Formats: sequence, C-alpha cells, structure tokens
Amino acid sequence: MTNLLLKLFVKEHKNTTSPVVREAVGKLASIVSIVCNVILSVAKILVGVLFGVVSVLADGLNNLTDCGSNIIALISFKLSNKPADKEHPYGHQRIEYVSSLIVGIIVVLLAFEVATEAVNKIISPSGAELSIWTLVALGASILIKLFMYVFNNKLGKTYNSELLKATATDSLSDTIATAVVLVSVVVAHFTGFVYLDGIMGIGVAVMIALAGVRILKETLSLLLGESPNKELIQQIVSRIKKYPGIYGIHDLNVHNYGPNKYYASVHCEVDSAVPILESHDLIDQIEREFIEQTDIILVIHLDPIVIGDPELDTYREQIAQIVAEIDEHFTIHDFRMVKGPTHTNLIFDVATHFDTKMSDAEIVDYIQIGIAKLHPETNVYVVPTVEKQID
Repeated sequence: MTNLLLKLFVKEHKNTTSPVVREAVGKLASIVSIVCNVILSVAKILVGVLFGVVSVLADGLNNLTDCGSNIIALISFKLSNKPADKEHPYGHQRIEYVSSLIVGIIVVLLAFEVATEAVNKIISPSGAELSIWTLVALGASILIKLFMYVFNNKLGKTYNSELLKATATDSLSDTIATAVVLVSVVVAHFTGFVYLDGIMGIGVAVMIALAGVRILKETLSLLLGESPNKELIQQIVSRIKKYPGIYGIHDLNVHNYGPNKYYASVHCEVDSAVPILESHDLIDQIEREFIEQTDIILVIHLDPIVIGDPELDTYREQIAQIVAEIDEHFTIHDFRMVKGPTHTNLIFDVATHFDTKMSDAEIVDYIQIGIAKLHPETNVYVVPTVEKQID
C-alpha cells in the first residue's frame, strides 16, 4: 500500500534525499494520517458519548489530538523546504525537529487529560453499555492505526524524517492503547467490574505519556546536537582517504542542520615537502566533490607533516605505543619534532574520548614518564583533546 501511494502521488519518490520529494512525501503522509484520524475520532467519540464508555471517549480524543499533530507536520514539511536566507543561512530543515517536539508535548498533555478523566471515572463509576458499534469502532481503529504505524515508520526510515518516525511511534502507542480499551470493555461487560473502564483509561494515559516522553527525548537529543552515527563517520573518512596525498585525518566535527543536511570540518595531513599550492588544490578538489556527490558541506584544514624522517618516525612510533598503553582507542596527530643542542621537544595532540577515566594531567604525566625512560633528553608537549574516534 505504501509503495502504491508513493507511485500515485509522489514523483521521483526514489530520490530519498531531494527536499522537494521529502516535502511531497511529508504532505502525503500528513493527509493520509489526518483522514484516518478524523474518521476514528468521530466514530469513537460518538460511541464513547452514546454508550458511556470513558476509555473509548479518551481514545477518540487522542485521535482528535493526533489530527492537530498531523496538521503541524503538514505545515512543517512545507516550511522546512524553504531555501536558506539572510536570517537562516543554514536553511530551515530543523523545523521538522521543532515540530516533532511540539507533537511530543501535545501527546504528554493529552495523557494528562486522559488520566484526569479516568480518575474521575474511578471516583464516580457508572455502567458502560457494550454494543456492536463499540466493538466495530475499536476493531477498525486497531487495524487502521496499525496501518498508519507501518506507513509512517517506513516513510520515516526511507526519507530520514524524525517527524514521521514520531508520528509512527504515536500510532503504535495508539494501537496498543485501543487494544487495551477493547479488552477492558469486553471484560467489564461480562464481569460487571465497573471500575475497570477507569483503570484501563489510566493505563491508556500511561502508554500515551510514555510515547510522548520518548518523542521528546529523541527530538531534544537532535536539537541539542548529538554525536553523528558511525555510518556517517565511516562514509566521510573513507571518501577522504581514497585521495592520494592524504596521510591522516583527525579533528572531524559534524553538525546536523536538519534531515540530510550536514556541515563538517576536518584536519587532513599532507606531505610538507609537497608545494603548498599543490596540496591546496587537492583540498579544494575533495571539498568540491563532497558538495557535488553528498549532502555534506565539508571544510578541510590542511596540516603539513614531515614524511620520511627516520628519527621522527621512530619517536612517533614510540609515542603511539605509549599512548596505546593508556587506551587502545587513543590516537596521536599533529606530531612535530624540534631539535636543540641539549634536548629535543616533541609536540603533538592526543585524541581521547568521553569515557576515559584519566585526567588530562595524568595522561600527560604517563606519556612524559614513558618517553623519559627511552630518551631522557626529550621533552613532551602534549594536548589531550576529546575527539570523535575515526580510525
């Protein structure tokens, strides 16, 4: 069904990174969700009111709120496709994240309202009439919501949309919640336990709240700036390393400004013996091809290093071994040697990580003691920095 709808309503739907295609997909998903939620909310609210079933009424109100979330999604997909301007030079794609945040807040507020209604039902219980219409409304709701989950989840993963993933999560929680309501209505009818409707209403509220908190947590992580995934790091590193003349990569930073929109900076080591203009031309070529072939705007800092000096290579290997004794994931870069008449200075950076238990001072002391055992006349000047491990 998902593929059929894409073929019918989205041109070039296989171009998953195109902003125009993503906007069309977002519009399609929002309209489908709005239609489904309107039908479900009207049906369940009528059933809940006519037959006095608060859990069904709460479920219908949940669907009505979903309509508002879908409208927000529809607007956000339109706004996120706006081109960059003077006030927003990096574009507007983060609007999707803001919209996901709004959806999460709405879901949590709805959970509170449902819980309040359910508590009132427990305090003042009343019998609920079981009818064929109640069963039909709830059964149809489960099937439709399950379709919406599969539909939005597939689109969210295919087109890398956190907003559609959030919508899918909400639909899955609705499916579970409605199934719980269906069971409670049937059980309450045959057992006569008048409190069950309210108790199940609270259960529905809790599930809705958990879904909302999950949406908020994931979206806040994106807005705060989370670490890029390993696949993206490997893509960047492998692309750069394929160019002859690049001897090392470090200080890679990746910033996300919306789905499929990345800005990155990295330090690339080149042979200091190669003319600077030649090395600069290589860097320009890499940056240009990244813009043309990927969704990443890359800025490269050129780091000239000495290649083929036996003494420097020996020092570098020894330092690398000492650093590996501290942590096998630590690496060194920007390695330089300054020789004097009485001693030699080694200057370099150590790339650490957030999980290391040692302080910067302890790391420096360990390296200094280690190299002093091999070369007493050598001084070490090292700067430990927390970096994304890319090797």
